[in-house]
Amino acid sequence: MKLYYYAFTNHKYGLDRMKRASVVLNKLRAKGIDTMLLVNDFRAGLVAREFGVSESVNIEGIQDIDAIAEIGDCVIIDSPEDDHGRLVKYCSDFKSVFRFAEHSKDKTIHGETMLTLNCKTDECISSLIVDDQYFEEHKKEQRTLFFLGDADANKTILNNADFFKENSMELLLGHYFYIKYEDDLGKIFNTLHEAEDYMDLICTSSRIVTASFQTALEASVAGAEVIFIELEELSKEKREILTLLKVILIINFNKDKYQQSLLKSVSIASDLIERNETIINKIIDRL
Repeated sequence: MKLYYYAFTNHKYGLDRMKRASVVLNKLRAKGIDTMLLVNDFRAGLVAREFGVSESVNIEGIQDIDAIAEIGDCVIIDSPEDDHGRLVKYCSDFKSVFRFAEHSKDKTIHGETMLTLNCKTDECISSLIVDDQYFEEHKKEQRTLFFLGDADANKTILNNADFFKENSMELLLGHYFYIKYEDDLGKIFNTLHEAEDYMDLICTSSRIVTASFQTALEASVAGAEVIFIELEELSKEKREILTLLKVILIINFNKDKYQQSLLKSVSIASDLIERNETIINKIIDRL
């Protein structure tokens, strides 16, 4: 029996799902489970190596999981794609199927185990997954780090150049940023950090401004002051979680709101998120 974890990524959606996958796969592998990461983007497989996952297999999408996984294997699916009815076959063919909920009304359909943001029963598993590294103590550098996400296909940063020019920040580049785009960003920020330094910078920065929900979770656990730029309306569940974590939420790149947030005494509350051992054990119990 082998466990396959399919994480949907691309230059528009970024790599948040791959980061979650790496946490789970590294833990399962350490406990002797034979695992394999499935990705629909070659770049994601390369970046996964930076997070400890040395091997991956490329597939076209969610409908092609069974081109790799065999009957009797186990599968974890983290994807917003329409499976076009494929899920019923997966739940029939595979020993165990786990699926990340895309929204609060996303419930189990064919008996698969759901990973949800607001899991409060034994029937589901929490999807608040953060690497153990962020729970460790790290010496903080007094800097404001901005990380939009691993992708910026719409050149959101460049289109909001005035916001950054008026606020002193260091930029953490995304893995999907192009060289030419990085050159343009160099005219806005005095300091650019390479994407490969992601984990170290999230652990050691005193303040982090981000539009990535996963990064906001990691930065909160790491003990940073976190400001979340809400570019798209958050779900009620995500908003509640960030509020409980004392994350400051700002709609778009509102300069006045951002300046006001800097004047506040930002408290840090990371107790909401536990180390992932419980999550991993629940997955293993269902294999």
